[in-house]
Amino acid sequence: MCIDLRGKVALVTGASRGIGAAIARDLADHDAAVVINYLQSKDKAEALKNSIIEAGGRAIAAQADVRDRGAVDKMVDAAQKELGPIDILVNNANINFPMQPFVELSWPDIEAKLTGEIGAMVHCCQAVIPGMMEKKYGKIILVSSSLSREPGYGFAAHCAAKAAMDSLARTMAQELGPSGIYVNVVGPGLTKTDATAALPPEVFTHTAEHVPLLRVADPEDIASVIMFLASEMSDYITGQYIPVNGGGFML
Repeated sequence: MCIDLRGKVALVTGASRGIGAAIARDLADHDAAVVINYLQSKDKAEALKNSIIEAGGRAIAAQADVRDRGAVDKMVDAAQKELGPIDILVNNANINFPMQPFVELSWPDIEAKLTGEIGAMVHCCQAVIPGMMEKKYGKIILVSSSLSREPGYGFAAHCAAKAAMDSLARTMAQELGPSGIYVNVVGPGLTKTDATAALPPEVFTHTAEHVPLLRVADPEDIASVIMFLASEMSDYITGQYIPVNGGGFML
C-alpha cells in the first residue's frame, strides 16, 4: 500500500522552514493540497509554495500567529475557500522559550510557553474540527518533543508545555474518535533545523553517540512518520505518542 493523499487538504503550522517545511513538501509530494502557515518568514514560505506549484502541486502560504484565535480562524476560513475543507492538521509551529535552569525561570517565562504552546494547539484544532466532524474524517498530528518524556537540563518550560500537549491529545483522541477524527503525537529527538542551529556542535556529537542509530535526526526523518500518520495506513492508530529519536529512549 502506498501513501496517496489525493483530494486531501493539509494545514501545516510553522511550515516555512525546518521540520514544518519538510512536512509540507512530503504532503505535496503525496498529492495533498497544502496550507503553508508562517509567522515572519514570508520569503521562505512563498519560495516553498512556488516550488510545490512548479512541481504540479497545490499550495498557498498563509500568515498567522497561531497564538491568536482570531488570526487562526481567519487563516482557516481563507484556506478552505481556496483549497477546500481541512482534512489534515499538522500542529508544528515552534513557540519560543528561555533555556534556563528551573530555579532561574520566572513564572511569566513558564506561563508564556504554556499558554503559547497549548493556546496555539487549541486554536488550530478547534478551527478545523467542526469541518472534520461534518465529513466524519480528519487527521490531527501534533509535533511534541522527546523532552516531554525525558527531561533535559534547562528545558523546564518546554518539557512542561509539550507534556501538557501529549496529555491533551489523549483526551482529544478519546472524544473525537467516534467522529472519525484521529489524534496522534510525534515526539522528535534532537533534529538539525534552524531552531537548533545555535546549539554547540558537541551537543549534536554527544547525542549521536548515545542513540542506537548513531546520528541525530534530519527534518525528513520526522516528516516521514507524519506522512504515515496522515495516510490511511494509520487508520487504526489514535491517541498515541510516537517517539522519533533514533532509539534515544524506548517506550
